[in-house]
Amino acid sequence: MARERLISATETEDEPTASVVASLRPERLEGYVGQRDLKERLSIALTAARERNEPLDHLLLHGPPGLGKTTLAHIVARELGTKAYVTSGPALTKASDLVGTLTRMESCDILFIDEIHRLPPVVEEYIYPAMEDGRIDFTVDSGMHARVVTLDLKPFTLIGATTRPGLLSQPLRDRFGLRHHLGYYAESELGEILARAAARLDIDLPRDALSALASRSRGTPRVALRLLRRVRDFSQVRASGRMGAGVVQEALDLEGVDVRGLDALDRQYMRVLGETYEGGPVGVEAIAASMGEDDGTLEDVVEPYLLQVGFLARTRQGRCLTRAGAEHIGVPFRERACAGDLFGG
Repeated sequence: MARERLISATETEDEPTASVVASLRPERLEGYVGQRDLKERLSIALTAARERNEPLDHLLLHGPPGLGKTTLAHIVARELGTKAYVTSGPALTKASDLVGTLTRMESCDILFIDEIHRLPPVVEEYIYPAMEDGRIDFTVDSGMHARVVTLDLKPFTLIGATTRPGLLSQPLRDRFGLRHHLGYYAESELGEILARAAARLDIDLPRDALSALASRSRGTPRVALRLLRRVRDFSQVRASGRMGAGVVQEALDLEGVDVRGLDALDRQYMRVLGETYEGGPVGVEAIAASMGEDDGTLEDVVEPYLLQVGFLARTRQGRCLTRAGAEHIGVPFRERACAGDLFGG
């Protein structure tokens, strides 16, 4: 069972209420920080759709969790003056779930499906004619009494979000006219997001505290805002409401988050790799067995950030610790560990 992590980019059960989250989200595209290329292309598509009074082309957003895919779906709806219906792939367990939502939607409304790669195949089959032809062929009864009822839909836009675009079927991927990748944020962009959030939450956040938070946020706005709330609580209870880089460090040291945004699980992974396996190369299955963790958990929630910051490399022979990674945790660096041919992952 995966442990709950403060720096995880996935939503957790203790996230604040929807009204609090909504108050921190930008309402218009011009207020959306980061993802410059995506914003420019989306702005052109939105302007064209408004001028023609047509729905926006179907949009696929893919990238790591916590980067603003849901926020973009709400922004698109506001820019078009329509309503956004939000659901997820695992929630649409049968065709009637999808049909019920689509038949309620008005012209140019938005249907946002998070984790769209987890749509059941039986539901996905109903998506195709809805996206292309604006209709759904719904089978009523079964056997010799079965009959097909065609439901005409009002023009709508489907926005799909996924962290694993490779798991989407080719027919579904091909039906999206717009496809955009969301990348990790620069520290300066995270600083701007944190400054806006602090102002809305009535938090006096000095520049040094802002920088300290941004550097530990793993390039992810959701993580940045979560850390901000933890530091606010610590400041209120332990620091008489004071904010500064020192308070940020104390608060996040207590949570086990270091200056590069690594937590205990990240550091355990690196230590097992650096000490038990002398820097590698070694397969992820062996690391997982040594840690008592699931290898899928390590691949999905630990390795992506370590690869991003250059602490981990993946060679044809397996994982290995880089010089920067070895220095970060204070273990000897072995040149042979990273001597193999590298490949992305």
